Amino acid sequence: MLERLREALSGRTEAMLGLIERLVQVNSFTDNIEGGNAVGELLAAEINAIPGMRTWSVPSQRYASHWFAESEAARGAEGGFVALVGHLDTVFPPGTFEGFRRDGELARGPGVLDMKGGLVVMIEALRALSAIGALPRVPVRLGIVSDEEVGSPEGRALLQQALSGAACALAFESGRKADLIITSRKGTGAVRVVAHGKAAHAGNNHKDGANAIWALARFVDKAQRLTDYDRGVTVNVGKVSGGTSKNTVPEDAEAQVDFRYIRIADGIAMVKSFEEAARAAAEEVPGTTVEVLGGVARAPLERTDANVALFQEYAGHAKAAGLGHGEAALVGGGSDASTTAEIGIPSIDAMGPRGSGFHTRDELIEVASLVPKAEALAAFLLGRARG
Repeated sequence: MLERLREALSGRTEAMLGLIERLVQVNSFTDNIEGGNAVGELLAAEINAIPGMRTWSVPSQRYASHWFAESEAARGAEGGFVALVGHLDTVFPPGTFEGFRRDGELARGPGVLDMKGGLVVMIEALRALSAIGALPRVPVRLGIVSDEEVGSPEGRALLQQALSGAACALAFESGRKADLIITSRKGTGAVRVVAHGKAAHAGNNHKDGANAIWALARFVDKAQRLTDYDRGVTVNVGKVSGGTSKNTVPEDAEAQVDFRYIRIADGIAMVKSFEEAARAAAEEVPGTTVEVLGGVARAPLERTDANVALFQEYAGHAKAAGLGHGEAALVGGGSDASTTAEIGIPSIDAMGPRGSGFHTRDELIEVASLVPKAEALAAFLLGRARG
């Protein structure tokens, strides 16, 4: 069957590139609803053309529609299927980075790597399984959201509902150098900290004022000290604003804070620590209050025994396809692999084509990695076939 898979994928590079080009030529910036819907329709048409696959969409009031698909073997199944996870949105607003370009053994354009190339790998693997008659025995369900680049505020719940009970999940984010496979990602969080004081003239009535910036500064110092590299916890106060003029005691001040963590428990603990720091800061500057708004944004992809076992299973197929098969170091940013892992599904990431420059105008993929990536996925799915 593996030889038949290779035959089905032989010579498919140009076809895969052609579909990537069609997808990349349509701008699907997260807030570009029209473009996102157009990309979703293109993807659905490709998936529906594979015998036995069924697609459905979930409309959105804020973003483009989210898309799901499943094979016959997964239809009606409450669990045990393989989940393939992706997103159709990009980070580039219309007019900032457009077009597709072949550059020898490289292909360039917005989304070639993050992650329209990954979506094409998913589709091509399913097409190959169908070509050899194996797809009816493969229980697989796809989740493709349209808001991943802004943290999946809608997509998170939709993915968890549609993919609940999956035996495992593979996410098709940007393929890394040497095809390293991601088994762990940090969780992310963000808080807005607002300090309130009392305005007063800095010359005539200084003692009557309560300096909100001073209270916020006390908070910032306490918050930054929560960073613990040994535990993988970092805090970054990245933006501070406040006051009206140098000769007015500031009534309000605000800070934007990013925090990252490895374990779910640490994310919860961080929010509590911010709240405690806010209370202490306000007490140190009489007449002020400090409030913390926000919290955990995306759970971490924790490196578990189940994730490592899944990595090892996939890595065997990647090696057979001529790809690198090592494990990536802990990644600082989140993805929807974290979304599936959050509900207990063993999850790995970076199944997309190999490349570099995601989120930049230098975004590219290595063309030679396309077919091997599809082969590795198809072989993995074949190993999960029933009957």
